[in-house]
Amino acid sequence: MSTPTVRPERSGWSARSGWSASAVSSGLDGSRHVLAPLVLGAVLLGAWHGAVVALSIEPFVLPSPVAIGQAFADKIGPIGTAMKVTGTNAAIGLVTGAVVALLAAAIGHLWPVTERLGAPVVTALSVIPIVALAPVLYTMMGAGAQTTRQIIAAIAVFVPVYVNALRGFANVSAVHRDLMAAAGATHWQSTWHLTLPSATPYITTGLRVASSLAVISALISEYFGGPVGGLGKAITSAASSSNYTLAWAYVLGAILLGLIFYGVTAAIEHRAGR
Repeated sequence: MSTPTVRPERSGWSARSGWSASAVSSGLDGSRHVLAPLVLGAVLLGAWHGAVVALSIEPFVLPSPVAIGQAFADKIGPIGTAMKVTGTNAAIGLVTGAVVALLAAAIGHLWPVTERLGAPVVTALSVIPIVALAPVLYTMMGAGAQTTRQIIAAIAVFVPVYVNALRGFANVSAVHRDLMAAAGATHWQSTWHLTLPSATPYITTGLRVASSLAVISALISEYFGGPVGGLGKAITSAASSSNYTLAWAYVLGAILLGLIFYGVTAAIEHRAGR
């Protein structure tokens, strides 16, 4: 009775088949992660539209998502221009606030006494009301400048980035520092190869959180004066003229802008985590 043999090509085909099955399984998992929120969003929008139609809700109370989408499509030019203004101010505030926060966190890590002295200032910045700050800064900077909106966005960004960066800098274990010292690494080599990589996940998380705050702060500051332009001004103008559907269309533009900022910083966080 002869012993059956395993054909090499069959074995190779099985390996390739297993790899393909794994790839298909991973693809299905990824599809579910993408499809699940899309399906939920479609269900919520359908329920919203159904409630507006069934209950005969007036547009000044709550427009239907179909009407908002139509208004968004009709006014895509002005909405895009307003998104550009608010997005520019938010981006400048995000970058400025993040850079200042990283420098302050680095100084606080190197000289802990400065971190303790600055703690009350950071706490004050975290609770400062935009409603009160915006008119004061408009008076100082001039009503025709975008600087006030950028400063307010930078202040909103500073706190989460500073707190996360400071925690990240302090996250390096003493064992790792001792290993670097035993290897003869200089202070700057230890900082570059150990402290910064350890702090990077904390910093990028702070940026992701701060990205939404930058957009919200820049938008809210537009309600309280300053030059014409931006989503905040557009929302108030449309609402004051009783064009509530258009106001909701500008709100949709603000949501999309926030999602863009969040998506970009989340991609940076994912890339840095790898």
